[in-house]
Amino acid sequence: MKHFILFISTLLLSFGVVQAQDFDPQKNNYLLLTKNINQLKPVLLTAEELAKEDGNSYGEFYVVICGKTVKDIPDNNSFKKLLKKAKEQHVKVFVCGISLDKFQVDPSELPDQLIRTENGILFGFQFSKKGFISLTI
Repeated sequence: MKHFILFISTLLLSFGVVQAQDFDPQKNNYLLLTKNINQLKPVLLTAEELAKEDGNSYGEFYVVICGKTVKDIPDNNSFKKLLKKAKEQHVKVFVCGISLDKFQVDPSELPDQLIRTENGILFGFQFSKKGFISLTI
């Protein structure tokens, strides 16, 4: 009975770990932290080139936006167009919740494509520890 419980526990924990990962650690996964939303256009060009270079080794590409620049996101049509392009390229764009709070940006005013993370810097470190290639600009 003891072995059965241990087996079931191990199975459940293993399943939970696999479910928590939405990226392939065997691929080249990228994370970019930026404090300027105007950098999204060149970042998308970079992601496109890396996807070509890496071929089947290309994994995930995450962009995390932090800092005062979050004030420039609401009602920004050119940024919304870039977010659409990011989605087409399978680039996930995150925004730092601490920055939103500090600069009093209402999350309901943000485009739906943005994913809120509570702490963008911590988020970046966590994914770096998981093997993502990271850069801050």
